[in-house]
Amino acid sequence: MTNQETSFTPGRHPAESYEDILDSDAVGSPDFYREGVNPPEMLESYDTSRYYDPEFFQKEVDYVWPRVWQWAAREEEIPETGDHVVFDVAGYSFLIVRASNNEIKAFYNSCLHRGRQLVECDGAGAKAFRCPFHGMAWNLDGSLKVNPFAWDAPQWEESDNSLPEVRVSTWGGFIFINMDHNAPSLEEVLGPIPEHFSRYALEDRYKAVHVSKKIRANWKATTEAFMETHHVVGTHPQGLPMTADINTQYDHPSEYVGRQICAHGVQSPHVEESLSPQEIFDAFFGSGQHDVDNDSRLLVPEGMSARAYAAQIMREQLSAVTGVDYSDAGDAEFTDSLMYNVAPSMSFWGGFYQNTVYRFRPNGLDPESSIMDIVILRPVPKDGPRPKPVPIMHLDFDEPVTLAGETMGEGLAVVFEQDAINLPWVQKGLRASGTGKVEFAHYQEMRLRLHHRLIDRLIAEGEAAAAS
Repeated sequence: MTNQETSFTPGRHPAESYEDILDSDAVGSPDFYREGVNPPEMLESYDTSRYYDPEFFQKEVDYVWPRVWQWAAREEEIPETGDHVVFDVAGYSFLIVRASNNEIKAFYNSCLHRGRQLVECDGAGAKAFRCPFHGMAWNLDGSLKVNPFAWDAPQWEESDNSLPEVRVSTWGGFIFINMDHNAPSLEEVLGPIPEHFSRYALEDRYKAVHVSKKIRANWKATTEAFMETHHVVGTHPQGLPMTADINTQYDHPSEYVGRQICAHGVQSPHVEESLSPQEIFDAFFGSGQHDVDNDSRLLVPEGMSARAYAAQIMREQLSAVTGVDYSDAGDAEFTDSLMYNVAPSMSFWGGFYQNTVYRFRPNGLDPESSIMDIVILRPVPKDGPRPKPVPIMHLDFDEPVTLAGETMGEGLAVVFEQDAINLPWVQKGLRASGTGKVEFAHYQEMRLRLHHRLIDRLIAEGEAAAAS
């Protein structure tokens, strides 16, 4: 279908749609790649103060973060009884522990005596959790084990002295927690994701990369930078020869889940000259293709698209690692960015080759800084033991993401660093705004508006409950 023949609605770019690209693929992808439902049109603007106002931030701390699911760890990080991780978000701290072979528990990470943080860092093989302040200790199941001054605490004699728990649920090898015992279940919040991702079996993958990067921007500004693709033209121009950025498809399967699918191996409509399949292919594989000699350089076969050849190469590479035949897997399942955003702060990438996962959260109780976690899951090789999950690489505000280039890949690290460099200037601009408003686009930034609507709903419900 030519661009002239492609129909479009207001807010959609008149270039070929993502579904047009799917229709031309050599190997088709599952039907769930097709566009789904979108909410009725509402073009609200939002106050820039939402990104820095301490009072609004405190409402999020009180009424948003305690009521939403967040992934706190991977199951592979606590494989044995007593293994545990600490997860902090918005001033809250949690202790996630494998209490027994088949049970994972999560507790508020606070001693019931004088409130000292019970556990400071991740660990393995604990038999109990002892407070370093006065020596009180709790068993792995949260029950009180030792009270060195029980004789002087009569108020505890007839009460439950177990550590308060938060809800725990798992999917895809991830451990999720929720402070609200009445919140919707994880299954309800994830919506279609478990079904759509069943082909990709995230639980059978291992954590190959984990970068935790501090950014001088509000957590919403950081989250929203990864909810759309049309910033490629301004932030990642090196990707235009192989990224159909403004052809990206957006839909919204549920109140909690927004989705974007961006085609790769296709040039952007922003690139005016027509690129050859070889030029698009070379851009897709980046320096790994450009820096080899002529005998090693991969050449797109005559009559084959760059996208189809890229998918073929990636099928062969992955089959060599896993021993699985991927001949029936769609081109899009190897080349494209299939991202599901789960409100308010998680994103999961589908596909076969590797899976990227994001987590966004406030940096402590600072309204104007945030932490972005970037996790890359890779398939377990067919030979040898399952690789152990990598430790987290913590990057401070002024440490570039390119420090992770060796494990993440140099090209991908550059992309993330471009985002990290941009975001503090977004935060400064929000404060400097002459209108005091942010205006979101009709189609490409629909998910951003829905993000704010959910935050407003949670705050309104929390305030109403507190007033009753």
